[in-house]
Amino acid sequence: MTTAPASVLLRAARPQTLPAGLVPVLVGTAVAQTLGRADALVALVALASSLFIQIGTNYANDVFDAEKGADGPDRVGPVRAVAAGLVSAQAMRRAMWVSFALAAALGVFLVSIAGWPVVVIGVLSIAAGIAYTGGPFPLGYHGLGDVFVMIFFGFVAVVGTVFVEARALVPLAWLAAVPVGALSTAILVVNNVRDRVTDERAGKRTLAVRFGRRAAELEHGGLLAVSYAAAIATAGWLRSPWPLLPLATIPLAVSVVRALRDREGALLNATLGATARLLLAFGALYALGIALA
Repeated sequence: MTTAPASVLLRAARPQTLPAGLVPVLVGTAVAQTLGRADALVALVALASSLFIQIGTNYANDVFDAEKGADGPDRVGPVRAVAAGLVSAQAMRRAMWVSFALAAALGVFLVSIAGWPVVVIGVLSIAAGIAYTGGPFPLGYHGLGDVFVMIFFGFVAVVGTVFVEARALVPLAWLAAVPVGALSTAILVVNNVRDRVTDERAGKRTLAVRFGRRAAELEHGGLLAVSYAAAIATAGWLRSPWPLLPLATIPLAVSVVRALRDREGALLNATLGATARLLLAFGALYALGIALA
């Protein structure tokens, strides 16, 4: 099999996790708006580039995890295309590089707007996407996946969006990146709790494997708590109640925490999706609150 059907590539892109690529741009654009420099065209290009990088990373995970034996027949998560034989590793690699190439092509426009720092951001993001499960030192296999997500889906994505729109680095951007990165990391924590048995067998030493399920549950709850604390801090920073809008999602957060605690195996697929929806709802309300402030 040398080509990948569109339906297979769509599933392999893991649409349920794509809010992790969308929300940073929404929040970063809101921060740029506080500077009077939000740019809709730049935001759309940044969003498309961000999503292609995330999709390319997901394709990389699909092929590299399959080659490392992390996605065996007893996998309880959604079907992985290469491991299930739905597409060849060669075709998935090709799809990965096409995704990264599209992100880079869009990045050329952003470089023309904001200069060489965008090149650094793009190169590091793509390299990290590959190194997450590929290369001689795969980050996800050494317990560094959580750090990777916090840095690239939080700080790099949000602060980078502010930079390309406003050509400025402001403290508010770094603060706003905290809840975005934390909630994106919470999605990964659910994934790692679900897969910890098969991950351990494949030598994938995620934090859930290293320290156990209970520690992962505490990490997950702590990430959510930090997110709401950051929203409160943002309200104080801007001296406005509007950034408190994400507090409306606390009931969803509580249900997600309880679901992670009470569920096991394939049932955690729904919890992962709920955590992604929490990120989307929180992020949309957070961006709106910052813009209104």
